[in-house]
Formats: sequence, structure tokens, C-alpha cells
Amino acid sequence: MKIYAKFTALFVLMMLVVSLSGCGPKATPAPATTEPAKTVEAPAATPKPAEPTKAPTAMPEPTEEVKQPVTLRYANWNLGTEEENNIQRQLIKAYTDLNPHVTIEFVDMSGEGGWDALLNAYAAKGELPDVFMANNVPLYVKNGWLADLTALTKDDPDWKDIPKALKDGVTYSGKVMGLPAAQFIMGYFVNKDLYEAANLDAPEYGASLEEFNAAVTGLNNPAKGILGLDEQEFVLGWYPHTVDNKLGWFSFDGTKMNYNSAAFKEAIAKFIEVKPYTWQGLTDDQKANFKSTGPWELFLNQEVGMRWEGGWSIPSFVQNATFDWDFLGFPGGNQALVMDIMVVAKTTGNLQEAYNFAKWMTFSKAAYAKEAELAKAAGTAPKMPVSVDEASLALYRQVVDKPGINAALQNLDNSLVESLAKIVPGYIQARWEGKPGIDIGDDKDVNMWFMFNFASDGRYKYEDYAAKLEEFANKLLADARAEVEAGLK
Repeated sequence: MKIYAKFTALFVLMMLVVSLSGCGPKATPAPATTEPAKTVEAPAATPKPAEPTKAPTAMPEPTEEVKQPVTLRYANWNLGTEEENNIQRQLIKAYTDLNPHVTIEFVDMSGEGGWDALLNAYAAKGELPDVFMANNVPLYVKNGWLADLTALTKDDPDWKDIPKALKDGVTYSGKVMGLPAAQFIMGYFVNKDLYEAANLDAPEYGASLEEFNAAVTGLNNPAKGILGLDEQEFVLGWYPHTVDNKLGWFSFDGTKMNYNSAAFKEAIAKFIEVKPYTWQGLTDDQKANFKSTGPWELFLNQEVGMRWEGGWSIPSFVQNATFDWDFLGFPGGNQALVMDIMVVAKTTGNLQEAYNFAKWMTFSKAAYAKEAELAKAAGTAPKMPVSVDEASLALYRQVVDKPGINAALQNLDNSLVESLAKIVPGYIQARWEGKPGIDIGDDKDVNMWFMFNFASDGRYKYEDYAAKLEEFANKLLADARAEVEAGLK
């Protein structure tokens, strides 16, 4: 029995060794202790050749995606000179620092004929800039120059915070054909110190038409070199809205002009009424009482109570005004809005990259933070943000913090868009260039500008021509709109 037990134990031990040998990785020998382990082969097995031992492979380091180099051709009228290195150029440099695969090439726009003529020449050669500032979006849409940006803006988080008035201005038949590049509030700026010195209440944002009238007439004193209002012409733009809030700038209601409406006729009457309180109403002898040589100088020279101006002058007021000033807008608590627009060419070789750059130069919140930083370093004020949230407003208020401006920024969606020439098909003809077939005395075949500009000097009675002007203007608008819609198909 002892011999059988020993044999059994030995057999179990041999089977255990064979079992362990078969379970281990074939390519890696078992680690040695005092001497290498011996391999026990099964009696009838054919041994397999050993697999070569592989050296351990290191895990690759994560790397950033390598982007292909891109050159974008860019045209804008706000670049200044290389020596000036203005904030716009610095913003471009900041973009290429963040995106080293992108090169921005400036397109020469210094030739004869104006912005649109130069673009037309580039288009004829198949060389439109990839990204460019827009002077007349309807023309570009009609010509088929522009990329449709609808899909790119749809889910862009910065796009949702752009005021509706701006988004509507670049949307044609539901398609986003441009990007709001800047917004400037426009309206009356007030010299509060002049009113205080005259013991009068300075009008504030939200003032009524009656309060506005009292501020204009009460302060006016040409003999002492003080005017109540700087110029008369802008009344025709905002006044119709104060009578009928369905009307926008210069009586445009979103589709047509309302030149024959009671509201616009009342605006013509107001246009005539304010003339004696403006630079246009001064005699040459009265002008001698002023330091200013034109209406554009009156405000900073403290010779006018209210100056009609755009927000692009706010940095100048911040730097140069030596008096307390604020923004009134216009009576009723509103303002006009001027917008700049940037577009992307349909012919661009890389739509996504062109959009990314165009966004940085227009409505990017990150770019606005950079612009505010650059403006602060330059001792000036940044533009107003285009994509408006509390963070961007806080950056703006670090430099510009006026009650009237703050109120306007909270009321942007109700603004009257003044930049109709840039966005409304046919508006240039309906407002200035079109000729409705009218002779006024010795002036033959006058244009629309003539009819409005001279409505206050007694050459003719506006109401005699109002119906004809409205019919003519609205046919121009309808025809131009149809051409643009055809260009979108």
C-alpha cells in the first residue's frame, strides 16, 4: 500500500507540472527563482516552436489635430494703416495667434469707383474676397455672391444673444446671408451742463415729445452762441414713429414707404418747425457768434443742447467731452440703430474657416472680451457688443456707464433700424436716387432726395406730391424685392 501511495503522489505531481506548463503564456518564460524552471513535455505531444518575445510598446502621446493651412482674403474699410495698427488689426492678429493655420490676406480696395464697383470688378475676375464688409447686401444677394450661413448660425450659442432687429436685417426669405458686425445706437446726445447753467431740466431717455420741444426752444439763444438742436434733417427719420409706432425709420413699415401717411406729413411739418433752432436756420450774422464752423463741431464746443449722432462717436465723447453728457435717443424712449454687416463669399474655398473668422470679427463674445481689453489699453472705449449678455454689457460699462445708454441697451429689440440702405432692396432709389418724374420750377426731373431736402424752404407744398412719391417709391421697393428673391432661388 505504501508503494502504491508513493506512486499515486508522484503521478499527481507530474500531472500538476504538465498542467501548469500548458496554462502559462507560451511566449514568456516563467520568472526564475534560484534556477530556471524546467519544461516538462507530454509524452506523445509534438512541441510547438516558441513565439518570439515582443518588446513592450509605449502608448502614443495624445496630439492635437493638425489643421491644414488656410489663407482667407479679407476686405474691410476699418483697417487703417499698418503703422497705426488699430484695434481691428490687433483683433486679426489675436485670431491668427489662436489659429496659426490661418493666414489673413488684406484685399486692396483703394481703386476708383467705390466699394461696390471694386467688389464687382473682383467678382468679374472670380476673385471676390472670402470675407468682406457689406455696403449693399441686397445687391450682393441678387448677384449670387453670398454664402448662405443659416446652418452655421443655427446652433451657434453667441447668435442667440444678438438683438432681433440685427438678425432680421441680414435674413432674406428665411436665409441668413450676412453677420451683424457692429451696432451703433443713434439719437440725440445731451449736454446736461448747458441745461443746468440755464436753470432748465435736461431731457432724459424716455422724454415725451412735449418735453423734447420745451428743451429745444427753452435753451436756444443764437445771440449767445447756443442752439437747442444741431440739425433739422434727422427729424424726418424718427418723427413718423412717434405719431404711429407701426412705422419705422423714415416711414418704412417693413414692406413699404408711407410718404402719404398722416404721420409722415406731420413729420414734414415738424421738419419745417425746428429749422430756426438748428444750424440750418442761422443767418450768416448769427453764425459769427459761434466758435464752430459747422454743426458737427457744436457738441464738443458746448454750443448746442442736443446733438444727433451715432454711437461711433461715443469713444470721442469719452475722451474729449469736458462736460456731463448723456444719451436721449428720441422722444418716447427709443433710438435708431445703425448696423455694419460682414458677409462670406459663396466662392470661398473653406466655408467653415471663413465663417469662423467672420464670426470673430463680428459677434463672437470671446472676441468682444479681447476688443474690450485692447480698447482699455489704448485708453478708449470698445464698440457696443453685438451678442449682448450681462458679461459683455459689464465689459462695456467699465468704460461707458451712462443712464441713457444703459436704458437703450436694454431696449435694443425695439430700435428703428436706420441702415435700410444696406439691407432693404430698392431703398436707395426710394429714398434718394429715384426720379419720380417731377419738375419743381427750374429744377427738372428731380430725384427723391431733392423732394425731401427742400420740403422746408417753400419751393413747393409737400402734400401736393405725397401720393405720387409714395406710389413711385413702393413700386421701386417691390421690383427690387422680387429681383433679390429670384437671386436666392
